[in-house]
Amino acid sequence: MTQTIAPRVRTLVLLILAVAGALLAGAAPASAHAALTGSDPAQGAVVDTAPTRVSLTFSEPVAVGDDSVRVLDPKGERVDKGDPANPSGTTYSVPLVSGLPDGTYTVAYQVVSADSHPVAGAFTFSIGAPSETTVSVSAQASDDGLVGWLYGFGRYVSYAGFAVLAGGAVFVLACWAPGARVRAVQRLVVSGWLALTAATLGLLMLRGSYTTSGRVGDVFDLELLGDVLQTKTGAALVSRLLLLAAAALFIAVLFGAYARTADAAPDHPGDGDGGEPDKRDLTFGLALGGTVVAAGLAASWAMSEHASQGLQAGVAMPVDVVHLLAVAAWLGGLTALLVALHRAPVETPVGHDAVRRFSRLAFGSVVTLAVTGVYQSWRQLGSWSAFTGTRYGQLLLVKIALVAVMVAVAFLSRRWTRRLADARGGAAAEEAERAEEEKQPAGTAPATAFETSETSEAGKTEAGHDAVRAAQLARQRAATEAARQKRLRDADPNRFGLRRSVLAEAGVAVVLLAVTTVLTQTEPGRTEQDARAAAATSSSAPATGQGSGAVSLTMPFDTGGTNGEGVVSVDLDPAQAGDNALHVYVEGPNGTPVDVPEVKIALTLAAQDIGPLPVTPDRITTGHWSASGVQIPMAGDWKVEVTVRTSDIDQVTVSKNAQIG
Repeated sequence: MTQTIAPRVRTLVLLILAVAGALLAGAAPASAHAALTGSDPAQGAVVDTAPTRVSLTFSEPVAVGDDSVRVLDPKGERVDKGDPANPSGTTYSVPLVSGLPDGTYTVAYQVVSADSHPVAGAFTFSIGAPSETTVSVSAQASDDGLVGWLYGFGRYVSYAGFAVLAGGAVFVLACWAPGARVRAVQRLVVSGWLALTAATLGLLMLRGSYTTSGRVGDVFDLELLGDVLQTKTGAALVSRLLLLAAAALFIAVLFGAYARTADAAPDHPGDGDGGEPDKRDLTFGLALGGTVVAAGLAASWAMSEHASQGLQAGVAMPVDVVHLLAVAAWLGGLTALLVALHRAPVETPVGHDAVRRFSRLAFGSVVTLAVTGVYQSWRQLGSWSAFTGTRYGQLLLVKIALVAVMVAVAFLSRRWTRRLADARGGAAAEEAERAEEEKQPAGTAPATAFETSETSEAGKTEAGHDAVRAAQLARQRAATEAARQKRLRDADPNRFGLRRSVLAEAGVAVVLLAVTTVLTQTEPGRTEQDARAAAATSSSAPATGQGSGAVSLTMPFDTGGTNGEGVVSVDLDPAQAGDNALHVYVEGPNGTPVDVPEVKIALTLAAQDIGPLPVTPDRITTGHWSASGVQIPMAGDWKVEVTVRTSDIDQVTVSKNAQIG
């Protein structure tokens, strides 16, 4: 059994890296987290007269710069002037030069969503009639390319580093105090700190190019770096670096003063001499300080990504912090346990009590992940159909399946833990080893013979042999000691079985972390469905101002309650001053007509300070309301507001502009 562990480990590691690499490769280019839900003129619209400005409406606030919105004429010349303005909410507009001739115009935009991800796209509208254009409507996102891949990889490394750093420290403080004196565990936690620090610095340098040009040469542009430092994401990355400085001090105390107080015999600060006042105070101080630093590091993600935007951001951010801490305690602690089982010296074994304590910690983490995960899923998806109908939902299903696999493997680990506790095989194996060493049969035991050879060779070295031979002997001596340690660790079949099950659990954890990283770069289900509804509106609805004798407006809505999502369409015929017929249609996310308790319309002509003029349509059939004789006093750019109420307390008002007359 002991001879097959190395090939198995190599095979599992290669499989893990292959799956993680495939997931990360599939993550780029990442979908934007803010969606364009409307524009004026609308995508594909043909307007009679040249507009004075172009307005874009997104699903959430975005950051815009001087060149965030560009309007190009059929020859590719820019016809916008001035910087984009934010007149209200999530709508951003850019003024156009006057006297634009007829033809097809291209609107290209590149902004940054409030949860830190770049958003790029393009569409066309026409004045008078469509024409040939030399401008391509496809938009290359800044996160689509090498810089985007590097940024995604840096995010994965930062998550992994945080899990190893925080989880490894929790494992030592809460489960196995002697681990503070084990070199392999120390190297693991320090490696987590180094990985997180290097990834954070890399993300800070890449950020400017990632959100603007996407060019590798701009990574070292100090002007771009200065702009990044003024953003919310830049502030979060700088805060993370400052907290990592505090984490370095924490590590120094953990593996310095705390390690010196940890007795090699007990598994936990509460055992043996662990009750000494000084040690209790040091443990309490490390636990308190470590919790504050870890929570601050987790908050650096929560304050700048998904949790900071959308529904109930004030609740979502602390929930996200708790979720990340639970992930770190489980996955990072599991990694530390794996390293301890494989690399801890025989003199400092991982006892069954330490494994049992980690089992309880992992169980609490899984419960916490389940509770916080359910809330996050509701918040990001909003409907059952989004589980299978959006990329975010599909990845979330994969994540849930991986968590289920990890929990199943953890039950196997608990079985081996019980066997280890019952058999006490570790002590028996050590006793057998000592008995074997006491026999010392000359010429029969390879290790004894080799040690004799080493002693002889050492004498020769002292007598004048060269330094090369001495170095060879030192390597042989180290290899012999490593082989002896491995033989002792593998002597107990129960401990060996625990190592294998924990290795499998850690393998699934690596893939789970990759899926989680991809999730953070994927457009939430709610936003993706809004974007689809907006695309359907622009491709199927008649365009405003075409002279078709009617206007049709389609607007997605979300009241935030149960069954609160859908699409409302307003048809106005003949869309002229005077009497008009108005029809309202309400559909669910799947396109089927649905009834809601109330639908109200209001018409406003802001340029002439007219309105809002209320209209209360009558229900005709399921999902259809109508009103006749709707008086529109004069032609102009009218704002059509629709209020949809889906329950006693859930309602929302959405609006679009329509050119009347």
